[in-house]
Amino acid sequence: MIKQDILENRVRSIYLGIGSNLGNKKVNIEKAKFNLIQNGIKIIQTSSYYESLSWPNPKNPKFLNVIIKISTYLKPLDLLEKCKKIEVILGRKRSSKNAPRKCDIDLIDYNQYRVKNKLILPHPRMHKRNFVLIPLFEINKNWSHPISKDHIKTLILSLPNRDIRSIKQI
Repeated sequence: MIKQDILENRVRSIYLGIGSNLGNKKVNIEKAKFNLIQNGIKIIQTSSYYESLSWPNPKNPKFLNVIIKISTYLKPLDLLEKCKKIEVILGRKRSSKNAPRKCDIDLIDYNQYRVKNKLILPHPRMHKRNFVLIPLFEINKNWSHPISKDHIKTLILSLPNRDIRSIKQI
C-alpha cells in the first residue's frame, strides 16, 4: 500500500532543456542525461537533437539542444540544485551571462506549477525560444503554457520566421 502511494506522488510532467555549444555537444548532452539518471531522475521521453544559433550572440558556436520529459520525487529547488551540480561536473564554468558552455540544464516546466522565488517556473523566456518550443512540441503536441494557457502551436507560430527557419533537427 505504501509503495502505491509513493508511485502516485511521483511527479510526471516535468520538462528539462539540455543544451551544449562547446566540445562534443552530443556527448555532453548524453552525459548530462546519464548524470540525471544516476541521481534518481527517470527520463520518460527525449526529443530529437536540434541545432540552433547561439543567443544572444549568433557569432558564438551553435547550440545543440534537446527537451526531456522526466519523473522525479525531487521538489523544484532540489531538482534545480542537482541540475546545477551536473553542469559543473560536466565542465561548466560560470562566466558572463549566455557565454558558450559545455552543458546547460534548464527547468522548463514542472508539472504546470507557477513559482516565483529563487526559481521561476515556468521558465520565464521559454515561450520565446525556438530551441525549447520546437523540441517540446515534438514530445508533447498538447502542451500549454502554465500562465498564458497558450497552446504550444500558438507559441511556435508567434516566433519570428527567422527563428523558425534557423533551427534544424539533427
